[in-house]
Amino acid sequence: MYLRRKIDLYLQGWFDDEDRKPLIIKGARQIGKTESIKKFAESHYDSIVEINFVESPQFRTIIEDGYEVDQIIRNITRIDPGLNFVPGKTLLFFDEVQSCPDILTSLKFFSIDGRYDVICSGSLLGINYKQIESVSVGYKTDYEMFSLDFEEFLWARGYDDSFKADVLDHMVRLVPFNDTFTNVMQSLFMDYAVLGGMPEVVARYIENGNFSGTRDLQQQIIAAYREDIRKYAVGADQTRITNVFDSIPVQLARECKKFQISKVAPNARFHDYGGCINWLEDAGIVKKCYCLNFPELPLKGNYDSTRFKLYFADSGLLVASLDEEAQDDLRANKNLGVYKGALYENMTAEALYKNGYSLYYYKREDGTLEEDFFIRDQHNLIPVEVKARSGRSKSLQTLINNERYHDIQWGIKLSLNNVGYMNNVYTFPYYCSFLLRDWINARETEER
Repeated sequence: MYLRRKIDLYLQGWFDDEDRKPLIIKGARQIGKTESIKKFAESHYDSIVEINFVESPQFRTIIEDGYEVDQIIRNITRIDPGLNFVPGKTLLFFDEVQSCPDILTSLKFFSIDGRYDVICSGSLLGINYKQIESVSVGYKTDYEMFSLDFEEFLWARGYDDSFKADVLDHMVRLVPFNDTFTNVMQSLFMDYAVLGGMPEVVARYIENGNFSGTRDLQQQIIAAYREDIRKYAVGADQTRITNVFDSIPVQLARECKKFQISKVAPNARFHDYGGCINWLEDAGIVKKCYCLNFPELPLKGNYDSTRFKLYFADSGLLVASLDEEAQDDLRANKNLGVYKGALYENMTAEALYKNGYSLYYYKREDGTLEEDFFIRDQHNLIPVEVKARSGRSKSLQTLINNERYHDIQWGIKLSLNNVGYMNNVYTFPYYCSFLLRDWINARETEER
């Protein structure tokens, strides 16, 4: 079962570009990279040469004679004479390139040669770029892929693009959703929260019409992540990375969600664990949310690199990392318990970075002011508050009303409440979070 993905449209645009360069698709394990590339290739090329460096390790020798195109093709066909290279009609697909990262050095030569299209994919490219002799700067295009976002999940459930347009129209015009629509969307959003966006998990849910077998698939993915840590991390870092990975759900459940190295292991220090956290982020497993030095523009460079929160890159894997009792309660009763705030925050973080936002938060040193996330439009810094419970948004109002925060004029609150606007705060249901960038763009267009 193939699930429609946003990369489908990107790949079509890449193909339509007559000056297209070799494409590198990065992303975490099992998010659907290979399946999407194969689906695209089948309808666009007469000949597809797929080389998987994990399943067929003998192909790792194809660059022994150098990186020239003819040398590589000669070595490929020496190993498998049945592979067919037709100039202008062939896609050369290098998969699992983390097991042969130096192949990326050849992309410059394929780009200059121009006879064959090349797509590379791998699950740990963020890590293995450091091992590459040359990454063909200027001769390649990079694309980062993620697990399904909520919009893609809705596609899988049978909703079309008109549905997104309708939700966005309500947000722009500030028209509340009716009770029927709200109930349906909240139910879909909670299903997505439990499942996450791993294609195999979502496909199983769609095919069965229920959650049967989905937890086992999630556990298999987590086991595969652990195997990657064992396989690719070096020495003592294997244990440290695993400790960090295991610590994330526990730390997110606390009131103070700043990730504390001291909670990972006895006598743990940033010096020993900082690189381990970066390893998980480079592998696409977690996302960092940095604490701003002060809530003002610009965002880049205005943060403390030692103060951050850690979120799972896929919220379904957060749920699958909980103890079985918590999982069962969530799946059966949709009772989030102590993880309520953690899950809503993680899903908001996920929606933001899948829409191209970097993640930032703010907490004053004395603890008197804290805001969950910040994004921006052309002129304004926009605080985004995630409310697991109904109630006042004291910090949000302080940021908006205090002249000290001159870049902040209004804010966004995500909650279980309906669409609304009061005191310069736009309120949206959680299930609208995937549309925040579209809404901001539409709002800016209206103001021009």
